[in-house]
Amino acid sequence: MQTILGANGQIGEELARELKRNFTSQIRIVSRNAKKVNDTDEVFSADLSIREKAIEAVKGSEIAYFTLGLPMSTELWEKQFPVILKNVIEACKINKTKLVFFDNTYMYPQDGRVLTEDTIFSPVRRKGKVRREMAEMVLKEISLGELEAVICRAPEFYGPGKTQSITNTLIFNNLKQHKKLKVPLSSRKKRSLIWTPDASHAAALIGNTPDAFGQTWHLPVDKSHPTYQEFIALTSDIYGKELKYFVVPKIFFTIGAVFKPVKELLELLPRYEHDNIFDDTKFRKRFPDFKVTDYKHGIEQIKKEQAGSTTINH
Repeated sequence: MQTILGANGQIGEELARELKRNFTSQIRIVSRNAKKVNDTDEVFSADLSIREKAIEAVKGSEIAYFTLGLPMSTELWEKQFPVILKNVIEACKINKTKLVFFDNTYMYPQDGRVLTEDTIFSPVRRKGKVRREMAEMVLKEISLGELEAVICRAPEFYGPGKTQSITNTLIFNNLKQHKKLKVPLSSRKKRSLIWTPDASHAAALIGNTPDAFGQTWHLPVDKSHPTYQEFIALTSDIYGKELKYFVVPKIFFTIGAVFKPVKELLELLPRYEHDNIFDDTKFRKRFPDFKVTDYKHGIEQIKKEQAGSTTINH
């Protein structure tokens, strides 16, 4: 049995499909309102902030994947994320279950340096501090030898389906709604974006590779690291029309911070002031046969989906 904790989002759903395709038909889907992804899935609805529910959710599992997300509320993250992860860690230890912790890059410094698995944790704002605390909880258990775990870390997403990110919101959602595209702060800084199905496929692969545990892995991205200017130019070519965009200056976000959605976004802005190069060399060396989706194919699939096609290929 392999269990996905927090399976309602794009990462969890695609992870369930990938596990079914290549690894196992014994999959348990866990969330507050769990729904099957594959016909053979077992579903378990649970609030993982309750310790007993976390233990029950993981029971009988060889591997548990922590892909759980919370709304973009700093207060909610501070209150719930550490408690939920603590419960999941305890549940995995009690049930002798391996843990695959799906992580982001919020705890890294936002200063333009190339990001590797050895980059120090130096969070800029409160959400980053929460993610640092969570990553350190997993690393501590690994170092103590009390939990067999692995960290899979991904940069900002772009992709199909339920993918949620600033890039999807400001570019592809606006494109679908025939609105002018928006870019935060600068269109000339290099970006690292991960295709969401690639992130899920890579996490499934790592979770089913025994010697990958006890480490942190950067999940694979297209190595071209385009600027938003280049990314939108490529999107224009694929959509067959010139796409106009507006660079949203920092002052807009500062003024708009009185409104909660903008205030939450303000925490993430430093990453858009600098080049963002996410180094996946370690993964590529260990898994040389993994086919990374390049931006051209990713954008083409988003276009097909927006036109009514639901087939998403790896």
